[in-house]
Amino acid sequence: MESLVSTEWLAEELGAPDLKVIDATIFLPGAGRDARAEYEAEHIPGAVFMDLDEIVDASNAAPHMLPPAHKFSSRMQTLGLGDGHRFVVYDNSPLHSSARAWWMLRVFGAHYVALLDGGLQKWKAEGRPLESGKVRVRHGHFTAFVEEEAVADKAYVSGLVHSPSHEIVDARPASRFAGEEEEPRPGVIPGHIPGAKNVPQGELFNADNSWKCGDELRAAFYEAGVELDKPMVTTCGSGVTAAVLLFGAHLLGKNDVKLYDGSWSEWGADPATPKSVGSA
Repeated sequence: MESLVSTEWLAEELGAPDLKVIDATIFLPGAGRDARAEYEAEHIPGAVFMDLDEIVDASNAAPHMLPPAHKFSSRMQTLGLGDGHRFVVYDNSPLHSSARAWWMLRVFGAHYVALLDGGLQKWKAEGRPLESGKVRVRHGHFTAFVEEEAVADKAYVSGLVHSPSHEIVDARPASRFAGEEEEPRPGVIPGHIPGAKNVPQGELFNADNSWKCGDELRAAFYEAGVELDKPMVTTCGSGVTAAVLLFGAHLLGKNDVKLYDGSWSEWGADPATPKSVGSA
């Protein structure tokens, strides 16, 4: 299974016993939208809801930090997701949050994980079937182990500030990157990691919400001054849209990319970390 599948492909595969569809929609705090309620109102038939706000390390002050392996395994089993299944993840969010779920599943050892190109937006625009309510599932058996090399922590990123050998790439909108608007979470100072480049995650998509590809996708990084031949760390507000950049790099065949899980929610809340404002 490819890492990115089309709506046509999913429509043909829907109902296969080894295929599990996951809605991983999430919104920014204060967006005025309820992801779970929207899922229950309409979702792709058979899809389960992966709550990215809950499947976290609750002991960490930063939001969306990876949970312990046992918690992730437990949540996946409750959703009926198990070893040997093929997973297709989608969302209905401007954050393109399904990329975070794709990354998490891979970090915890899943082998067959894909994103639905265009997400629910494209699926609905094509008049494909939807259902409402909750999906009844049988518990799966998900064996979780963490691929530590895929994750960057604050200490690791601190060692890369202004490093000529690596790229730090921030997925937030340009105004947040520049520190021109308040962060959506209290106690977080506006700005960005010194030396970081800014590729707002929305620039990786076409008007119909499908992913750009090839030269168009590559240009989104090049135009921000990102050198794709260097190892990369992606960051954002809380580790969600950072996964969008990581997935985009993956589509270009680039896999020497780590995700800074704490992202700006952790970095910007720490008085000891260096911070920059303005464009890169």
